[in-house]
Amino acid sequence: MEKLKFISDEEIVAIHNTTLRILSEIGFVWTHKPSLDILTSAGCTIKGNRVYFPPQLVEDCIKKSGKTVTIKGRNGSTKTLGDGKGNLFFHNLGGARDVFEAKTNSRRPAIEQDVRDATRLLDALDNCHTVTPFFTPQDVPGELMSLFMYRHSIPHTTKPLQGPGIQYDFEVKHALEMAAVIDTTAAELTLSLSPVSPLTIPDHEAAAVVEMAKAGVAFATLPCPTAGATSPMTIAGSLAQQNAETLAIVVLSQLINPGLPIIYCGRLGMLEPRTGLIWGGLELGLTSAATVQLGHYYGYSVNVYGFSTNAHTIDAQNGFERGMNAVIPALAGADELSGIGEMEAGVMGSYAQMVLDNEFAGHIIRLKGSIDVNEDTLAFEGILKAMDGTRNFLGQKHTMKYLKKELHLTKLAERNSWEPWEKNGRKGILENADAEADRILREHQVPPLEAQQEKELDRIMAAAEKDHVKKR
Repeated sequence: MEKLKFISDEEIVAIHNTTLRILSEIGFVWTHKPSLDILTSAGCTIKGNRVYFPPQLVEDCIKKSGKTVTIKGRNGSTKTLGDGKGNLFFHNLGGARDVFEAKTNSRRPAIEQDVRDATRLLDALDNCHTVTPFFTPQDVPGELMSLFMYRHSIPHTTKPLQGPGIQYDFEVKHALEMAAVIDTTAAELTLSLSPVSPLTIPDHEAAAVVEMAKAGVAFATLPCPTAGATSPMTIAGSLAQQNAETLAIVVLSQLINPGLPIIYCGRLGMLEPRTGLIWGGLELGLTSAATVQLGHYYGYSVNVYGFSTNAHTIDAQNGFERGMNAVIPALAGADELSGIGEMEAGVMGSYAQMVLDNEFAGHIIRLKGSIDVNEDTLAFEGILKAMDGTRNFLGQKHTMKYLKKELHLTKLAERNSWEPWEKNGRKGILENADAEADRILREHQVPPLEAQQEKELDRIMAAAEKDHVKKR
């Protein structure tokens, strides 16, 4: 299927050129001396607390950076982004604070067990292709949050497991140690890092980028500007700033480790002026689609928002917002869409929503597929046979041949008439999804780690706690 364009090729070039001007004329707030030494030795200049990037340096680093990323699961399965095959992969939201309980239409804070349960549920969902640690349990020390999420996701999926968002160099070190326990190398582990908008990278994040680049970790630059608050109100201006926030980190990574693979990401949100929150309307889908086009202009694989909504419950608003925000970037050619299970603009997640989004992802993959037009599918002989006989296609072998090929059959949505639906208790898609989530959590078993692997992961966490958790 041909990709849809939401901005023209000329507009892409205009955004790129503005990005170069931002980096060379406005600069980036950057005070971490070891990384500044690397940048200045390559031709960057410093004035006050800002570093300025020569346009040619930026373009050279884009060209030399790796564009293909392969993520490996502990069972040896892999997913490759940027291989040119046009695949669309889905993964879940990462870092939700709260859990939405569909049965009671209420929320609660996430706890440690939710990290394990969410990972095991996602492991069972066939359209969740890679897993990201989902919940941030509120009963875990903040310094250990990212490492805890990763450690307690590892035993509960065999799928490719993407590392959590990190901020500190020690998190990189310990995440690599944990990955090695399941024979995942640095090149097969992805981590993500978000610079601070507008155009700022704190010292501890700069140190983390240095650590990732030296170790050879493929990582996702994950800027999260909010148009109207931490970036311009216009989508075009915010795209240029978001791009600058990505490319500044790309430059540092390539100066340290030329060819290091990069996943191009963007989490640009729009300000809801009546509340000050991030708006999950169709503008989010448009910004994601434009981010896809911009990343592909450079040759990167691109990961953007997919299933995103401000809704506090699983209702009509939830459905139409996440529908628009997933379909629009999917049709633009996104390599990976985030957000399975996401609610309330990423603050909350739901087990029932994960199951719903798994089915929704299957529909989007079908949407991206082509309609086969050939002699057999045109079915002239079948039409002729039907018209000369019963005028009914149900009994034809041709119908059985193409039934599953042509239809993406729902497992959750209602497809019956009123009477059977009423007899079944008037259950809808939400009740079906919640029941399916319960069934999976009762029945789905993930091959466990070896006892020695569990001990090693516990040792790594204990060392991290000893060295980095402040005594209270």
